[in-house]
Amino acid sequence: MEAVLYNQKGDNIGTVDLPKEFFGVAMSEDLLHQVVVSQMANQRQVIAHAKGRDEVRGGGKKPWKQKGTGRARHGSIRSPIWKGGGATHGPRKEKDYSKKINAKMAQKAFRVALSAKLRDGQIFIVDELKLEVPKTREVTAILKNMSKNFENARLGSTLMVSGTNRRDLVIASGNLKNVDTIESRNLNALKVLTFKNIIMTKDSIEKMVKSTVK
Repeated sequence: MEAVLYNQKGDNIGTVDLPKEFFGVAMSEDLLHQVVVSQMANQRQVIAHAKGRDEVRGGGKKPWKQKGTGRARHGSIRSPIWKGGGATHGPRKEKDYSKKINAKMAQKAFRVALSAKLRDGQIFIVDELKLEVPKTREVTAILKNMSKNFENARLGSTLMVSGTNRRDLVIASGNLKNVDTIESRNLNALKVLTFKNIIMTKDSIEKMVKSTVK
């Protein structure tokens, strides 16, 4: 299947052949939902953590003797029933939110997401992304040039995909809001769907096909 090929000035310079097995896959909403939810869960960082009685500072000494005071017996002032004591059944950072997903399902969902983006006119293939210097203005100029091909000429969030690890692109786009760069072999369904527009270089597609497990 063919798609329009652009240069980084946003001009149509011809066509490029795209592998149908990556860009011509029918939509499968159930599969896409299942895989994206699992990938989001696997990226989740567990931050909430309530300290138990063994983690709260203090309480090492028995507050008063066991018998003879007329008061209830206690072993520590850091018991959950005391003010300043440990929490009972609070959130724990040891909780595991990860979900296991079949590798073939993840790969199929990735191709479904790519195909859907291409059908919606939100994937743009460029011959190359060349920066004179790794400066924000360089990437900004490329995005502005390409924006005339975007829907309603609005930039929106944009993912720039290269075939190799482009440190210059990473540095130059670091200060741009809603703009990210990634090497094609690290793409997945979640990353594809996170951004409105995707700009891919020709070599990124070739590397993506070679690095994919059949």
